[in-house]
Amino acid sequence: MRALMKRLRRDAARIAAEFELRYRSVESERPNVRSRYGVCFSDGTIRIRLWHVTTRKPLKYSSLIATLCHELAHLRHFDHGLRFRAFNQRILDWARVEGIYRPGESLGSRPPEPSAPRAPAMPTQLDLF
Repeated sequence: MRALMKRLRRDAARIAAEFELRYRSVESERPNVRSRYGVCFSDGTIRIRLWHVTTRKPLKYSSLIATLCHELAHLRHFDHGLRFRAFNQRILDWARVEGIYRPGESLGSRPPEPSAPRAPAMPTQLDLF
């Protein structure tokens, strides 16, 4: 799981730099937390749940990134209002273009190779879980 957290932290740093967001840390959520996928605290600490509650299998990396983007968006808008949702969507769209957010990617998939930005893809139905 160290490699997974290293990858999540690297992607968090890229996203935060692009959107001028400051956070304290990105951590794995405690194993006994079952009610949420992630949380952003007012001190900038972000916790992400890595495991499915019932199967205890690792979540898809795309789900982890979707949660990470959601929690990073809370650094600017600490609610779920319209401005938060629009900003969260901007982050997800950028992460998709950069190859960070790839819906359907499994945990064992290789990280994307760095490449030039691509044109935004057509909207698709999210496959988060």
